[in-house]
Amino acid sequence: MKSIVILFFIAITWWVRPVSAQMQVAKDGRITVTSAGLSYDFFPRFIVLFNSADPALALKPAGIAKVSYNVPTWRTGDTAHADYVQQKVSESVAGDGFDDKILRSKKENRTANIYRSGTRFLLTASSVIEGDDSTILLFPEHPLFGLTAWIKTRDNDVQIYFKLTPKKDGFFSVGYIGAPSLDKGQVTELWQPLIWTEKRAPQQPYMTPSFMATLPATLVNDGHNSIGVMADPRYLPFQPLPLLENSQFGLALLNDSGKLQPQVFAPVMGGAGSQMKAGSSFSFSLNLIVKPLTITHTYEQLAKDKMGFRDYRTNATVSMNTTLDNLIDYSKTHYAWFVDSLKGFAYSTDVPGAVKNVSSLNPLELALIRDDKDMFEKRAYPLMEFMLSREKFLFTLDSTQKIQSPSRKLKGPIAPLSELQVLYNLFGRNNSFYPLMAKKEFGSARVRNLDEKQKGRNWINAMFMFKLTSDSSYLKLSRELADQYLANRVDTRMEQFGDPMVSSNFFWPTFTNNWSALLELYELTGEQRYLNAAHDGARHYTLFTWMGPRIPDSLVTVNKGGKAPMYWYLKSKGHRQMYYPEEKVPAWRLSEMGLTPESSGTSTGHRGIFMSNYAPWLLRIGYYTRDSFLMNVAKAAVVGRSESFPGYHINTERTTAYEKVDFPLHEHKDQSVNSFHYNHILPMASMFMDYLVSDAFVKSNGNIDFPSEYIEGYAYLQNKFYGAAKGLFFSSREAQLWMPSRLLKTDDIALNYISAKKGDTLLLAFMNQSLQPVTTRVTVNPSLVTFSKQAAVKLLSPSGQVQALKDSSFQLMVPASGITAIAISGADIPKGFQDQLLADRRDDSADYAVIAEGNAKALLFTMGSYARRLYVFLQNDDSKWKSAKLIYSINGSSPKEFVKKEYPFEFTVPVDLNKPVRFHLELTGRDGKLVRSKEIELGR
Repeated sequence: MKSIVILFFIAITWWVRPVSAQMQVAKDGRITVTSAGLSYDFFPRFIVLFNSADPALALKPAGIAKVSYNVPTWRTGDTAHADYVQQKVSESVAGDGFDDKILRSKKENRTANIYRSGTRFLLTASSVIEGDDSTILLFPEHPLFGLTAWIKTRDNDVQIYFKLTPKKDGFFSVGYIGAPSLDKGQVTELWQPLIWTEKRAPQQPYMTPSFMATLPATLVNDGHNSIGVMADPRYLPFQPLPLLENSQFGLALLNDSGKLQPQVFAPVMGGAGSQMKAGSSFSFSLNLIVKPLTITHTYEQLAKDKMGFRDYRTNATVSMNTTLDNLIDYSKTHYAWFVDSLKGFAYSTDVPGAVKNVSSLNPLELALIRDDKDMFEKRAYPLMEFMLSREKFLFTLDSTQKIQSPSRKLKGPIAPLSELQVLYNLFGRNNSFYPLMAKKEFGSARVRNLDEKQKGRNWINAMFMFKLTSDSSYLKLSRELADQYLANRVDTRMEQFGDPMVSSNFFWPTFTNNWSALLELYELTGEQRYLNAAHDGARHYTLFTWMGPRIPDSLVTVNKGGKAPMYWYLKSKGHRQMYYPEEKVPAWRLSEMGLTPESSGTSTGHRGIFMSNYAPWLLRIGYYTRDSFLMNVAKAAVVGRSESFPGYHINTERTTAYEKVDFPLHEHKDQSVNSFHYNHILPMASMFMDYLVSDAFVKSNGNIDFPSEYIEGYAYLQNKFYGAAKGLFFSSREAQLWMPSRLLKTDDIALNYISAKKGDTLLLAFMNQSLQPVTTRVTVNPSLVTFSKQAAVKLLSPSGQVQALKDSSFQLMVPASGITAIAISGADIPKGFQDQLLADRRDDSADYAVIAEGNAKALLFTMGSYARRLYVFLQNDDSKWKSAKLIYSINGSSPKEFVKKEYPFEFTVPVDLNKPVRFHLELTGRDGKLVRSKEIELGR
């Protein structure tokens, strides 16, 4: 493995300037903030919006080109203000997270422009009174309301408070519109949650309601400072769970003059607290922001200083290893809803009757590292066949199904080129069909997921073609195309949605550069520019991670009355109530900080998803660049969230239901807390595995380092693949990752671990997730490993302590947030499935054939010394053939028959190692005619 020289990321100088600023208040109430040698004026200007009748606040599809996103709209009686255009939504846009009340509600006169949501009144302070600890702003009296405001400063922190007193019943909203405004050409970068990042500016004054704000702020950057406004965090409370109906404010970036100006409106017009009685009062406060930092570094500082973000999580109820064991146990039960006949996980939450898979590499990695033959046979191998035969990840036999654009065709491979490369290399480069398919995919384009078309010839695939072929011309091409990508995508901030590699934006990775693949290129080449670009992309990705609400230092009561929350979407599908005991738990366990919504199009319903596959990538990039914020976000995303598979997301209210080990062990219709996408189960297991190995790499300062491959999957489901090659474990080289189920019993749940083997030595590394040192007893499972009388324990890491082994147990100490690594010699570690799969066995026999009859393909898989399998599938379907028969003979034995009378027409036959197989097809057409193919021999 090529060694990687870890280069410290040298930040641009103005990122690390002192973040203090100077402030003064003029006699007219104008606030001038000076930072980085520049002055910015915040004026005492407000707008009051009024409606005598309910404006019927409702989220609607924005209709922005190349991005799916919902924005607040308001009913208006003035047709001149009815600028919202009702969107026609395709029937393929449906399923979990897509709300018909939003997407398909009736057409009416509406506006998405916050300035047109009511009758507007512009106000500027008419006089100023200097108080002892504040500056009071007075405004002209108005027949509908009275407005007062005051300015407070503390340690260069500037806050504006205001109070509205209605004189008439009605609906009110107050907007602060005094922040600096800039032309788009003056802006280096901008941010309005959720989707307006880099230089993608809103097309009109759209408002982000507080429940959709990952941080209660909006910002612009002029190349010197980030300027913005931030709602006081107290108006984004922890309880109840933030939703549209309890949002107390909104944020906007584009003003009514078409300039970029950070703004905050409270309350949300038509929302909570906006209906007011004459004589009542409404108060609110906000912070003024000027920081000599980039947008992402300002985001980080506000998250820490204002929202209290920190290294806040630890293992809550079990270790991550126990979670992983439980999750994998669950994945093999019928509750995980794997449809054997279709070789895929049921996708009935979204698309009834369909199955969907992510990658064969997820179960293959788990089978390999965990020495799990059962996982290979039940999940990995069927998915290998699926990924080489199906046209799309989403497969259904129902030709009338339109939701999410599934396919019925066997016109694969659906496996991305990177997956073909991993499979080829893993199995000793024995299967010739992998490079054949890869080269074809490199020269073509394919729609794999939803309707997103992917071009084969790009810098990412060129990198994997190099890893597949060892042809340096591919690496040269990868660098050339990647450098073009850096110039066009990384060094140039996006002004429109879409980018050089994605035609539209939906899942969050499409909103940033492809930083996981850039990290792969950096680790392959060691070239700093790729790490710099990956770091930039990772930091921008954190803009989609929740940094609020603030976590109270208190207990929260959940599952009141013994009932778990019921997700409205599943309730509408007839799912049944779930019951879990009412309990009080620390608020941090329930927090979404560090998680993301699912996507731009479903962010209104999926507050925080548990598929945090980005976390291990953030952890590694944070280590390479010494960026503790990325590392803390990574930990917040995955540590201490569940004891097994937690389902998909946080949605209606806070609960501990998804923490429980038995949470996934229910029939589909008995799941009602959140949605279950069964194809996510194994990618989540890979996520945990990646995090464990990456955490060991980081905490050991690179002294535990296992080679990896790339699991590309789709959407945000990228992770590293381990186990195919041996690695470094402190002084032990050529160590093999080996982590069978329940290998260790650790008395303290704060410790996670990884394990490896080398000869008769068991290698263990314990990573402490708590902020306190841990001393505990560990027991090695004697049914998996036994020790000789001469067995000895040796401390490998410079930190930590360990005592002698006694009856398979030992005591050790792991420093706070640290690592202790040990080696136990004299271990009897049985050889098993892992060794067979990784056996270095050369097989140059014929293994691929194309059959004209039925437009069929035949593949002979060779998998180490473990097995060979013949897989034959027809690309023609049941519109042409009534049945198909495979007649085969292994090494001249008596012929056997395999008949399929239903589509898909596919056959799997075990074939002995070193023995050829002869076969042909007999196909019966819809007209009853019989067609016989020529005879083919493979394996000789």
